[in-house]
Amino acid sequence: MNREPTLAAVIFLAASVLATSSLSAQDKAAAGESAIGAKWAAAWNSHNADTMVAAFTDEVYYEDVAFGEVSHGTAELRKFATDEWAGVSDLQLKVVRASVHGGHGTIEWTFSGTDKGVFNTGKKFTVRGVSVVDVRGGKISRCLDYYDAATIMKQVGALPAAPAEAK
Repeated sequence: MNREPTLAAVIFLAASVLATSSLSAQDKAAAGESAIGAKWAAAWNSHNADTMVAAFTDEVYYEDVAFGEVSHGTAELRKFATDEWAGVSDLQLKVVRASVHGGHGTIEWTFSGTDKGVFNTGKKFTVRGVSVVDVRGGKISRCLDYYDAATIMKQVGALPAAPAEAK
């Protein structure tokens, strides 16, 4: 009986199984990273501090660059989020695109709501922005939000609107 072809087939089969299981682990990691944007938006849209902090590591660094607000850890993030929901009670974030690979990425989004307690105008606004994130263990460990605060201020009347272009 010739064992060489049988041995080669067994080795090939074993290598195929190992490669498939390794690929599955990579696919799972990639799927988890790509879901970070949806998880981030769902946390904000929940208007629930417990849901919010569950999306982040305990030692999270969160910075709202436009307003210079920095939160270190979940206790400060909880307060920041609660203050945001109080100021914009109908706050809504929609993910446009998210790209997270190797523990680092971006979440492109739109943020809309009604200004109730930021400038106290009662007017609606929408602004585009992006968050730069670091991810560890399926949770966000660092998040920097970038957007144009002047866009919000113009829409709610806290800054004058840009003059219409001459035609």
